[in-house]
Formats: sequence, C-alpha cells, structure tokens
Amino acid sequence: MSQVDTLHRAARALLQRPLLRAAEQEAFRLVRSHLAELRSWFDANTGWRLHADSEVIRLHKEPALTDDATRPVRDPRNRNAFGRRRYVLFCLALAALERADAQIPLGRLAEQVLLLARGPAMADAGVEFTLSGRDQKADLVAVVHLLLHWGVLARVAGDEEDYLRGTGDVLYDVSRRVLAQLLVARRGPSTITAESLDARIAALGAVEALESDEATNRRIRHRLTRRLLDDPVLYFDELDDADAEYLRRQRPAIVRRIGELTGLVAEVRAEGIAMVDPEDDLSDVKLPETGTEGHLTLLLAEHLARTNAAEHHVEELQRVTRKLAVRHRTYWRKGANEPGAEVALTDASLGRLTALRLVERRGDHVRALPALARFAVAEPVFAKPPASAATPLFEGHDDA
Repeated sequence: MSQVDTLHRAARALLQRPLLRAAEQEAFRLVRSHLAELRSWFDANTGWRLHADSEVIRLHKEPALTDDATRPVRDPRNRNAFGRRRYVLFCLALAALERADAQIPLGRLAEQVLLLARGPAMADAGVEFTLSGRDQKADLVAVVHLLLHWGVLARVAGDEEDYLRGTGDVLYDVSRRVLAQLLVARRGPSTITAESLDARIAALGAVEALESDEATNRRIRHRLTRRLLDDPVLYFDELDDADAEYLRRQRPAIVRRIGELTGLVAEVRAEGIAMVDPEDDLSDVKLPETGTEGHLTLLLAEHLARTNAAEHHVEELQRVTRKLAVRHRTYWRKGANEPGAEVALTDASLGRLTALRLVERRGDHVRALPALARFAVAEPVFAKPPASAATPLFEGHDDA
C-alpha cells in the first residue's frame, strides 16, 4: 500500500475516532505513522490541534457552529441521546475524576458528584441531583458507560447493574492521560467570566483576533473546512458575505485538499456543497439504513421530496407514519403499528433527517431543504421499441 493510501486511511481513522488509545492498536499505529503530515494538514486547514503521546492520540475538533443540537452525545449501550441532566453529570464526573486517585469505586464517584452538585451554581441553574431514585442513578451510570467507551475509565471489578439494584459496587481504573485530553477548549472554563451560555461557549474556542487579511482569510478557511468535514451539506445561503465570497474564489482548492486527504468527493449544486463519502463509513447518521427507523426515514424523505408544500406539520407526518406502519407491519418491528407508536417513530426519523441537513424542524413545523430533492422518486418511463424492430424484445416460449 502506498504512502498516500495509508495517509488517507489514517485521516479517516482520526475523523471517525478523534480520540484513539494505544489499545486500539491498528488505528493508533496507523495515525502515529503519519503524525507530522496530519498535524500540519489539520493545523493549516481547520485549526484543530493534534495531540499524541504513548497512550493517547487526540484530535481536538472544534465545531464551526456551536448551536447545532442535531448530534448529541449518546449512551453507547442504547444510543439514547443525553439530556440536560446527563450533560451536567458528565461535567461533574470529570471534575470529580480530576481530583480522584488512580482507582475509584462508583459509589465514591457518586458521592463526589453529589458534593459538587450541591454548589450554588447548580441551584441557580435549576439542576437538582440527589441520587434519590433509580432514574438519577441510571443517568450517572449512562455517564460512566460513556467514560468507559472513551477509555477514561476501565472496569476492574463489579457491574453497574448491581449498583443500580443497590446490591454491589464497581471499581474502576482512571486514565489520567485520556482524562487530560478529553476537554476541547482553548481556555480553561474557570477563567471565563461571561454570564450567558452562548458567550461562555464562544469564549471556550475564542482565538486571538489579529487584524490582517491573512489572519481573516485563515479563520474563514478554517471555518469552511470544518463545516465541509463535519456537516452533511453546506448551504450557500447560510454564509455571510465574507465567507460566501471566500468560498466562491477558493472552493476548488478547499474541496481538492479535503478530497486528497479523506477521499470525500464534492457534489456542488446551485444551493450548496455536499462532501460525499464513496466508502460510506465516515458519517454517524446514514441514509438509507436498515431497521424500522431507517426504513421509515427513507420513506418520509421520499414523501417530503415528492410533495410541493413549503412546510409540513408534524401531525401530518405522523399520519403518514401510521399508514406506512400498517403497510409494512410484516417487516417492521413488533409494536410499530400500535396506537401512539407513530409519535416516537416520526420524531426519530425527523431527527435523522435534521441531522443530515435534509429538513429543518421548528416546533411542529418541518421544512424540506434543497438536498432532500435527491430522494424524490419519479414515475417510471418505459421506452418504446424502434419502429423498425422486427421482433419483440422478449419472445414467449411454452416452457418459460
């Protein structure tokens, strides 16, 4: 395999898993063998920092947009999205682990999280965590499973189910190398004095503003490349004038560099750009996909692309889902056509379509975005045989 091919594989491995541990031997070795090239490329084109030591490789990815809620953290076991309390518990758990010994029991971690949760900041934010019921314990266990998945924790003994039942505890090793690289921020959160959430998030990734054309162009290049790497579609009408003008002039060079590194292919339309993955393994949300939700998502995409309405109400789409559940009851999972099931099914499918930038949802209203047009199904057209054809296309036989 050529040097270019292995660099291509290394870049894709890093984009798939921005945090790699030495235990993931093949990907870890592959990325380490191309550290210099990858570090240089990401620094020049995205501004993302690439850290590597003997135990962990971390690509510190910073999003171009900080208000995108379509791709939340998910529980590694059941893929359920984190809610507000789980995000808070995650941050509190990291703070507790920062002060912990090399090993920590789950019960001890819970005690430390409880102490941190009793601070005035939590009360002012309306967040309450008391470990008083199974639901709150389950939220903490979901956070622990995420930390196990990322390698911050390693289970030594015990089982989380025993902790939930109150019949036992769990002991973990704490990896300080991984913990130290988990947070992606240019500034320590404790140094930020801004009051609003949006201002605090912006300050986490703020860079020193240098007043020069070169610095301005570099920031725009980083912003556009991040979006083309991370977002399924970049729509031109979402860009401000400076970004749009830079992209108009530099688009061939930007998409060429991305394609050379990753193998993604630019599909440029009048409305925007989609970086298509011929290998189909870089996206965490796919369409089409197997399973009940995957099939429904494809069918709803076709329905929305076929109709000419500027906007659709969620109740209308739920009615469509009910009809589809009856039609496909033989193939869909048990319970999909029970009364009320269409609500959760429709929400899940619209979540996928929103994450793929195919629709925009605002409350109970859904608007199709231009890229959804690729899922419109046209009526079949049957070509007529030439008038000079002496025989039919297919001749019948008695033994056919």
